[in-house]
Amino acid sequence: MTRHRALFVCSACGAQASKWTGQCLDCGAWNTISEVPGGSAGAGVKRGRRRSASQARIVDASAVEAVPETRRATGISELDRVLGGGLVAGSVVLIGGEPGIGKSTLLLQALARLAGAPGDGPAPLYVTGEESLAQILLRARRLGLSGEGLRLLAETRIETILELVARERSPVVVIDSIQTMSTERIQSAPGGVAQVREGAAELVRYAKESATALFLVGHVTKEGALAGPRVLEHMVDTVLYFESERDSRFRVIRAVKNRFGAINELGIFAMDDAGLREVKNPSAIFLSREQSAVSGSVVTVVREGSRPLLLELQALVDSSPLGNPRRLAVGLDGARLAMLLAVLHRHAGVATHDQEVFVNVVGGVRVAETAADLPLLLAVRSSLHEHPIAQDLVIFGEVGLGGEIRPVPGGEERVQEAAKHGFKRAIVPRGNRPRRAPAGMHVDIVTRLGEALDLV
Repeated sequence: MTRHRALFVCSACGAQASKWTGQCLDCGAWNTISEVPGGSAGAGVKRGRRRSASQARIVDASAVEAVPETRRATGISELDRVLGGGLVAGSVVLIGGEPGIGKSTLLLQALARLAGAPGDGPAPLYVTGEESLAQILLRARRLGLSGEGLRLLAETRIETILELVARERSPVVVIDSIQTMSTERIQSAPGGVAQVREGAAELVRYAKESATALFLVGHVTKEGALAGPRVLEHMVDTVLYFESERDSRFRVIRAVKNRFGAINELGIFAMDDAGLREVKNPSAIFLSREQSAVSGSVVTVVREGSRPLLLELQALVDSSPLGNPRRLAVGLDGARLAMLLAVLHRHAGVATHDQEVFVNVVGGVRVAETAADLPLLLAVRSSLHEHPIAQDLVIFGEVGLGGEIRPVPGGEERVQEAAKHGFKRAIVPRGNRPRRAPAGMHVDIVTRLGEALDLV
């Protein structure tokens, strides 16, 4: 007889343990250990046959034929950009975001365009475990989608889904969502760590064997991370996150992992009555500036993936009634803000130790690169002394702890993007000096923080 014993699994990394502990010994997360119903090795999981070592063989790398992947356009250029140029056969894409942000809407629009594309192949399949077929059709009508050629399935059992998908031979399949699916191999409720991990493993295995492009919709936690075991992100080829500020109609989809393209690529959408609409010129959205120059506002050029993006940074410096003034950053790293303020004091003599400093990236975009260092400090000095910065000036550059201005990748492309939007001046690091300045633009070169402060 099989001896049943308890099995505990970490919801963050999927590590297994024989007893409960407050902290996971593998990833260090706290209060993530939970008991898996049904229990032990062999009790809750039906094991299949093991492959013998004689079935595997080692081959020389020179003997492997590297066939370039063929991509299939989804009909939504911003989604194709984030995916690296389109869908790859056999790829698995995990997309997450807050409830109601537009994950199902985007995928329904993409599948409807794929179904309407010319070709005689099998139709794509939309599998829903959260909504009824009537709800899907009502959404499609609201979005103005015909739905002709699109196949729908309301099912939560993995084995049934794989059987029907194999019969239909659908080239593109959407699973909405992975937390609602369950497999007979695991004796636990849907949404649990073991169910999500095992169900995703079976779907990924089928996608690789049949060259099916698979979309998995995932729930997110209160912290904004994908729910379920962290191993889920390692099993898939691409991980996409939907981001949006509260009460904003703009949506940003970001690739944080992509085996077939660049990471940190951005796709910009606007939500309206007809669903998600692509934003062809995102810089124009984030540059809705005042008619006259105001203090604390400066324009910079960041690079998200392969696209330079013009953004407006705002800073507000005000005297603090508190003994410990606040530093608040929205869209930027708060720890880096505190470090840059210390550099501003040490190497430029601009003191903010008794001032409250608030900085914001207009439009709800999160900036993770260091090109925003120099414009951020210039915006802080502008707000502190009430000296507006010219509206035709664009600034970018990394600031070192010694007060030096360091170059950033893609400097010439950033200058070209600013020139296309009508900017007449630019302040850039010496290492980003363009070979030929754009027509009508004057480029100033700086090497130290004090030089940049003198120029503005």
